[in-house]
Amino acid sequence: MGITTKEIAKICGVSRTTVHRALNNTGRISEKTKRMILEIAEKNGYRPDLLATGLAKGKTYYIGVVVMDVNNRYFSQMLSALEIEARERGYFINITLHQNDKEIEKEQLCKLADYHVDGIILSSVNKGEEYKKFIESLNIPVVTIDNKIADKIPFVTVNGRSAISKAVCEIAESGYEKVIFVCPPLAEKNLENIYVHEERTAGFKEAVKKIHGLEYVIIGNWDYQKQAKKELEKSEKKTAFLCTGDMFALNLIRMFEKNGKRAGQDYGIMGYDNIDFLEYVTPRLTTIDNHVEKVAEEAFNLLLQLMENKNVAETERILETVTVQGETI
Repeated sequence: MGITTKEIAKICGVSRTTVHRALNNTGRISEKTKRMILEIAEKNGYRPDLLATGLAKGKTYYIGVVVMDVNNRYFSQMLSALEIEARERGYFINITLHQNDKEIEKEQLCKLADYHVDGIILSSVNKGEEYKKFIESLNIPVVTIDNKIADKIPFVTVNGRSAISKAVCEIAESGYEKVIFVCPPLAEKNLENIYVHEERTAGFKEAVKKIHGLEYVIIGNWDYQKQAKKELEKSEKKTAFLCTGDMFALNLIRMFEKNGKRAGQDYGIMGYDNIDFLEYVTPRLTTIDNHVEKVAEEAFNLLLQLMENKNVAETERILETVTVQGETI
């Protein structure tokens, strides 16, 4: 165990207040005394008591982060980006997973509040006014990402509605006559918060109605691979799939490959998220960039402003995104 401030004070023949001034670079203290204290502290392996320092300032320097799981590459990238943002600002993150369970999510939030974290970043499966009241009852700044809970709850996401709408236009401009929208989470619409997928679905419906002659199908169940296979087999038109997640697209590509069909040749396909390992996939999947690092940065900056009690004019921030061109459309 390292030396304490009390022991440093005894060795140097000064008060603990003087030691704290030297270590924290505050207050009036001579350079000679300060240098002596710092040399003794370094020589004896002094490590500051961050908990005590935080409590004295009314802070713990911990940020709670509650997301679905780490098997989803989007959330893995999100957690990595948030950890970097937190570390650069002197904070630690406490990661908890709700695994799409509404009650587990509430339990984790309560535990984080009990541990007095300074703020929370949440990707929620809950929604509505009652849940909004629960969030507000925690008395801790909370910023939500991806799924919107209710109005006036701080929220950061990308404009999925616009992104999908533009993607439909790009697919049609590439000569495809039929587009199949693959969104399995729609099956959970009445069970949990799927705001991001509902927004993407709305963007799809808006776009196809504006393009004359474009045939379309929506697949909104977890048996999507079987249905996608049937749709492609019976279609006589040039067909493309537009998926609300890269993993859905990659699963379809793998299935179709087993049936002798190649993406970009026998059918078109586009994903959503731009997960990091796509660069190792051939052919390179055309996808929509979910700007995970930008969302993490924006969410952390917003949370920091709320924790510092700054006057934040706009607490809902929607980021625009782009299509990442590949070889499958």
